[in-house]
Amino acid sequence: MPPQWPWSRKSPASSPVKTFPSGIKLMHEGEKDVVDIIFIHGLTGDRERTWTAKHAPLPWIKTLLPPNISHARIFTFGYDAYVADWRGVVSKNSNTRPIIFVCHSLGGLVCKDALIASRQRPERHLQNIFLSTRGIAFLGSPHSGAGLAEWGSKLAKSIGLLKQTNAQIVAVLETESEVLARIQDNFHTMIRSREQHGLSPIWITCFYEELPLTGVGIVVPHHSAVIPGYTGIGIHKHHRDMTKFERDDDPGFLAIVGELRRWIRELTIATAKPIPTATRVTCYSANLPKHRHFSRARFLLVIRS
Repeated sequence: MPPQWPWSRKSPASSPVKTFPSGIKLMHEGEKDVVDIIFIHGLTGDRERTWTAKHAPLPWIKTLLPPNISHARIFTFGYDAYVADWRGVVSKNSNTRPIIFVCHSLGGLVCKDALIASRQRPERHLQNIFLSTRGIAFLGSPHSGAGLAEWGSKLAKSIGLLKQTNAQIVAVLETESEVLARIQDNFHTMIRSREQHGLSPIWITCFYEELPLTGVGIVVPHHSAVIPGYTGIGIHKHHRDMTKFERDDDPGFLAIVGELRRWIRELTIATAKPIPTATRVTCYSANLPKHRHFSRARFLLVIRS
């Protein structure tokens, strides 16, 4: 049986562990879509609630985003963020439609690791996620491996976990910090390799929180949230609320939409192919190679024409 992270294990007296909707969910589809946008939540997040404002009935990625961008299918991806199975989320895009990821917090590590795994797989169809990815928007994701333990401690406090659980999370992140730092290094190597092999670049924008979380402070500071050499944009919210918008005139929403529009415009100009018709999405699970500290990957996202 694959190992779980300490905070995913229950004692006999503990309450049932919260479960999360997992897999891919379509939020919007048009008739002339040229790109797929996939949203990935963070630790203990949820594929819909992470993107839903406090007083909003539905996620903004379903209500506010579609009218403000064009030619894009919109998906949200869920995984059980309490357990170690977050590692190795791998996608297969058999029609090579361009992909843009929008990732919050730990979701940034999920995305990086998925791209690294995709690039290293020998199967062409599994390499397609790496080849098709054209943009990544990181929202409050840590990019500094040296600060992962401190980030884990603050993140544990920010999501209101028990003090005992906080200590367990910190202990695991301290143990795995070398592995997680290696993910960061391999991601940068992967980005450079695309340029060396004449592949289209991956556009990256890093959004960082500008407000402290009460009792916690800034969860992911600017120096960790912004990758050197790439655009950094502040969102005037704290770590948990930087993914939630009630109005389409919210400055944070406008900043994210502005980047998405720019990328989609570049893709539309660059491609000379006819606009593809709508495609269908399937999600199933599969095992990937196992690292000695992590459980086997369980999610495989499939996007088929």
